[in-house]
Amino acid sequence: MKKTILFGIALLGLTISCSEDDLNKLNPNGVTFETYFNNADELTAGVNSIYALVQSNSLVSREWFFTHDLRSDEMASGGGQLETPRNQMLIGVHDTGNGLVGSIWRGWYRTIHRANVVIEKGAAVKDITPAVRDRLLGEARFLRAWGYYELATFFGGVPLYKEFAKSVDGSLPRSTQRQVYDFVIADLKTAEAGLPATYDARNQGRATKAAAQTLLARTYLQLGDYASAKTELQKVVNSGLYKIVDEYTDLTNEEGEFNQESIFEVVYAQSGGAYNWGGDSDGSAVQEETVRTQEYSAIGWRNVIPSNKILNSYERISAGDTKNDPRYVYSYYSEGDKFNNGLSVLTADRVQGNASIVDGKTLKVSWRKYSVLYKIDNGYAQSGINMRVMRYADVLLMLAECENETGNQAAAIALMNQIRARKSVDMPPYPTKNYPCRNQSEVFDAVVHERMVELAAEQVRNFDIVRWRKNKKQKSEPLSYFIANKHELLPIPQAEIDNSPAIDPKDQNPGY
Repeated sequence: MKKTILFGIALLGLTISCSEDDLNKLNPNGVTFETYFNNADELTAGVNSIYALVQSNSLVSREWFFTHDLRSDEMASGGGQLETPRNQMLIGVHDTGNGLVGSIWRGWYRTIHRANVVIEKGAAVKDITPAVRDRLLGEARFLRAWGYYELATFFGGVPLYKEFAKSVDGSLPRSTQRQVYDFVIADLKTAEAGLPATYDARNQGRATKAAAQTLLARTYLQLGDYASAKTELQKVVNSGLYKIVDEYTDLTNEEGEFNQESIFEVVYAQSGGAYNWGGDSDGSAVQEETVRTQEYSAIGWRNVIPSNKILNSYERISAGDTKNDPRYVYSYYSEGDKFNNGLSVLTADRVQGNASIVDGKTLKVSWRKYSVLYKIDNGYAQSGINMRVMRYADVLLMLAECENETGNQAAAIALMNQIRARKSVDMPPYPTKNYPCRNQSEVFDAVVHERMVELAAEQVRNFDIVRWRKNKKQKSEPLSYFIANKHELLPIPQAEIDNSPAIDPKDQNPGY
């Protein structure tokens, strides 16, 4: 397998060294912010260092997908092997000291700090063409905006650092959630103007114009601004660069990376099991693989499994539908399934932990998406499968929701049917018996269903629930543990409150 860009190996080391004689003396051979950014190569290294943090254990290689998934209704505990902080998140008893909460907070702020350095210093780089500078600063703005979008949606209002901190006295109080979203929107509009539509093969994995437009649409949806979201999504569709690919499994396997449905991926290049467990405390560890297989697979730790709710959400003949949705077998491994290129059979004795109830039957079901088991017989493996953060099917489904909310139900139905017509899926078009789509409310039900089965375990459902709840679109609360005025948001990490003079304990989110 060939990867196109290894962000992790381009980490930017900006260090200040002290001698034993004088702690205030700078090492004349050290690299500082003031001496480093001189040309395109150095600015590129700075941008690559931002991507490296996004790759890290604190974010996309582990804790990011866990935090999203555990706050959705797609997941259940795989058994007693699920670590306490993760189980707390899953059942809604997490507190201000929860490890995942702290990891996501630190990871995104480190990402934002590096982006701020690049954005502030990059404007003064002389030895660079304007187009290259605009592109690199556009990438930095996109990554900063992504970080703030995640923080605002997870935590609400957060400190809004628009430039990098230059002293320990530079801490800021919380801004409002709307102020953070407004900053995200401004960053993405600027990034969109500077980012290219495509890259050559060597630079795949960098943020594109469509990635900025898609994230901008997601932000508008959090605000309930369907008209503005529709405008951005139409830009992606009208570009003509993306399409629904034939094979559903190519969306989460290694061979399907950077296909025509992919808008933005976080890149990994498998390095033979050298995963840096917790080794990115300062973001300096190279992280070119992810532990998704080891955490979720049928053979492996199997820390989380699909919930009974998601498993029973797929259309099936036994529920009165005209066809069993093939996306079920493409998304999950069940007892008796073949794996390892068809050379191995999944037996119950090889699968530890809890069972599920599917269509009234008890059996062990596990996640197949992003699992490397399809081509090896070792679930305790790290992998180099890229994480697809944005893909075209999501764009079409968000656009369908916007069309429905702005009064065009026929267009919404047609967009959803594009996805159902995928060659390997080929589901009957809407309207169907169980999704008749006769009015706006019923079309919304179909949108919710289609997003759930199409995007299962792709770190989308959590923020869908957040925005539908906030915008009063949900007909019932999906999370059984939900307590109003508490579980809408994660708590601000206690360590942040303890260490920041600008954040008072009374600034904590409600319920914590």
